[in-house]
Amino acid sequence: MKIYKLENVDGFFEVLDKCKGVVELVTTEGDRLNLRSKLSQYVALSKMFKEAEIRDIEIVAHEPEDVDLLFRFIMQGDN
Repeated sequence: MKIYKLENVDGFFEVLDKCKGVVELVTTEGDRLNLRSKLSQYVALSKMFKEAEIRDIEIVAHEPEDVDLLFRFIMQGDN
């Protein structure tokens, strides 16, 4: 799933906490970061999201119910 603009980082982290399976951020270089890891969330992502405008993020969720949670959050429009 591609995310083109993410403003509500805290809300995004709350949704990630509700996910049951592996959720990864795929970088443009092909690296995969485990978004269920608090270390990845708070050290890497929060700084990246707050200091730079992220326009194109690819998120991979391995469980169908996690895909649904993330999709609903993105479609709310307040992300």
